[in-house]
Amino acid sequence: MSPSEIGSEELGPIADINRMVHEPARLMILAVLHVVESADFVFLLHQTGLTRGNLSSHLSKLETAGYVAIEKEFVEKIPRTLIRLTGEGRKAFQAYRQSMLQVLGHLPG
Repeated sequence: MSPSEIGSEELGPIADINRMVHEPARLMILAVLHVVESADFVFLLHQTGLTRGNLSSHLSKLETAGYVAIEKEFVEKIPRTLIRLTGEGRKAFQAYRQSMLQVLGHLPG
């Protein structure tokens, strides 16, 4: 397939990509949460390499979008924040993954 043979049908999913998921930091967060039942804030901090403020900001955006649920609790008087992917978040991540596989699968090389 030559570059001139790649049409809007193959590349169309890129225009419709979910930008909430596509942002690299949020994509990292969702990818981690996709493979675990839930994660605490410190675990996500280490897995993503984000700063506390950056992780907190992205989690807030994902929570507002309905993609993650955030639960705050105390364990032996120590605060702990648990984050899990919601059903909506799981669907959004899977749809994003399918779109990217579809587009990348049609590219030569």
